[in-house]
Amino acid sequence: MYPILSKTLLAPHIYEIVVDAPRVARSGQPGQFVIVRTDAKGERIPLTICDYDREKGSVTLVIQEIGISSRKICAMEAGDAFADVAGPLGRPSDLLDLPAEELKKKRILFVAGGLGTAPVYPQVKWLHEQGVEADVIIGAKNKDMFTYVEPMRKVGRVHLCTDDGSEGFHGMVTGLIEQLVEKEGREFDHCVIIGPMIMMKFGAMTTKKYGIPTIVSLNALMVDGTGMCGACRVTVDGKTRFTCVEGPEFDGHLVDYDEAMRRQAMYKENPKTNPETHKCSCHGN
Repeated sequence: MYPILSKTLLAPHIYEIVVDAPRVARSGQPGQFVIVRTDAKGERIPLTICDYDREKGSVTLVIQEIGISSRKICAMEAGDAFADVAGPLGRPSDLLDLPAEELKKKRILFVAGGLGTAPVYPQVKWLHEQGVEADVIIGAKNKDMFTYVEPMRKVGRVHLCTDDGSEGFHGMVTGLIEQLVEKEGREFDHCVIIGPMIMMKFGAMTTKKYGIPTIVSLNALMVDGTGMCGACRVTVDGKTRFTCVEGPEFDGHLVDYDEAMRRQAMYKENPKTNPETHKCSCHGN
């Protein structure tokens, strides 16, 4: 059993859950995920690792309450326990493979939309620990939907934007990217975009215009976390890839987003009866 140490409401229907999972905490890396089961008969839920504390042996997860399974997780409280927290799974961020000196030379931009702040945060925090301060765009529908803004400000340069203009830049993240590059003269040689699939599609189109190599995370496609079910199939550069085992991060300029969005829509046809409607919310989409 994996006891829940704390549960915090971050925004309407969005919760941060800290769970006691020493083995995962010791080996987890930015970009990876875990599989959670609430009980012996529970569904396998893939959740991105938002943070970890190796000394305390805890792992932080962020989940939005939407479908059957996510509601069941969000109904649990501190003192309750998950039956399973298996991981870490997936490939860590490619940034971890770079030599320290090369990493410090990079001008890195992160773009987080919706729950995309959860998987972005551990990468920005890790870079900060290596002496690299990245720029981070956080986009939301309105100011009440922001999560992890203050923790992110402690480890990176944060730029906020909202669809309704209630805080920060008034408009989409693509408009803010354009403002940073064209009006403020910022230069970036690496970008990571994590959020709703449509945002990643147009975000990648924008960075391609400026010649900025871009990585996107397709964790929202995952279901069983092992690649066995095939639901996470995605076409990258004309080849079929499996998000669970080969990702979740891929070259953002080579992903077939339209196909990926069609695959996502397959799980939303009957939200009243289909438990799979949870999975987009668990990973930020």
